[in-house]
Amino acid sequence: MPSSPRRIPYPGSIRINVEGAFIVDDEPASSISPNAIPLPGSAAVISGAGRKTHNRDIVLPHHTADVSHIAVDIGGSLAKLVYFTRDDDSIGGRINFAMFETEKISDLIGFMSKLISVKRQSISGSSSETSSINGDANQVADAASEKKQIYIMATGGGAYKFYDRLRKELDVEIWQEDEMECLIVGLDFFITEIPFEVFTYSEQNPMSFVSAKPDIYPYLLVNIGSGVSMIMVSGPRQFVRIGGSSLGGGTLWGLLSLLTGAKSFDDMLLMASKGDNSNVDMLVGDIYGTGYDRIGLKSSTIASSFGKVFKKRLQSTDGVEISDSTGSSIRIEGDQDEIEENGEEEGAEFSTPARFKAEDISRSLLYAISNNIGQIAYLQAQRYNLQHIYFGGSFIRGHPQTMNTLSYAINFWSNGEKKAYFLRHEGYLGAVGAFLKRQPTGWGRKNSMEDVRKAAEL
Repeated sequence: MPSSPRRIPYPGSIRINVEGAFIVDDEPASSISPNAIPLPGSAAVISGAGRKTHNRDIVLPHHTADVSHIAVDIGGSLAKLVYFTRDDDSIGGRINFAMFETEKISDLIGFMSKLISVKRQSISGSSSETSSINGDANQVADAASEKKQIYIMATGGGAYKFYDRLRKELDVEIWQEDEMECLIVGLDFFITEIPFEVFTYSEQNPMSFVSAKPDIYPYLLVNIGSGVSMIMVSGPRQFVRIGGSSLGGGTLWGLLSLLTGAKSFDDMLLMASKGDNSNVDMLVGDIYGTGYDRIGLKSSTIASSFGKVFKKRLQSTDGVEISDSTGSSIRIEGDQDEIEENGEEEGAEFSTPARFKAEDISRSLLYAISNNIGQIAYLQAQRYNLQHIYFGGSFIRGHPQTMNTLSYAINFWSNGEKKAYFLRHEGYLGAVGAFLKRQPTGWGRKNSMEDVRKAAEL
């Protein structure tokens, strides 16, 4: 018999064979076509109006067993989906990732419905194949028993808000899982089991990967979704929420929806990548004419977010105009009484609105929120003496300015004593954690505390 493959290390977890696992890097990101027909295998594309934000599926070349469940993390702004498919050209398979806007919950349910249909078709014809691969009749019998029904492992607020609708429209059992616990299980899995997943970020070295390691506790998880949760983790499933903030991804999304013509979060991040915040923010250099070296502030350090807007606004009584590179613009009218009064006294020089670029505003607001989160994260890590800070959540999206701001904040305030870590699947921690919590009968795991205890008793 072959040697026992490596297993994931959590009590009550699904038995995923992670031996030789790797992240797919050479496939282009793609939208999910509304008219695509789902098929088993790596080439399958399931229909829906949501879209993959990246194509970093995790290949499991030695995982031969079928997986009869799907996991979803439904947050306030985004819903994240994780599911397993078999590869057509090998005995293994892959973990797939997809993302939808929560307000388009019908698209998510439609996607899941077609995926469930495909899984049921696949399961009905897989028993003989599983038997020939594994050569273990008992294992086939157990697997067949487990595969009688498809399960949805749901977490996040939407697991409760949309529970009745999901169960009715999908006609499956819905298992509601604790959101915080799923985040920790998912993050622990990525840290300990998936190579080239965790990295540090700096402008000089944008992606410095950190080797997977078993000794990871304690640490701080800063999960940035619509809002922000900060969780201290002291061991497997041992955690406490120690703080957070209401100023998160939902704040950026909401304010930029009002101030710019962006239609999606990705549009906003794209705008921010093209912007120059110095046109909107008041910098240290604007005040001193140079840096404030005595206290370590560079001339480019932000002294006041949006600090220049008020000054420019005072110089124009004809409101504010915000335009982007496409030519779209938003006009915020000035006070008519003020316009008439100043127009009589000052003349035509006040007749044009103060003009700002949507890209500059996007970058300024992104920096403001990221700086705020970074400083709060540092203060919580300092309070509880935590050296390792992991940033997760769909707010980050691998966006360079966001990661650089968070990393710089942690490094600056801690004098280099603490480190900020990022993940390539940062938005899927909760969904992966929920995916891993489905436990078929008799399946084991590696390095769990229970296994350690039993070994000590022998």
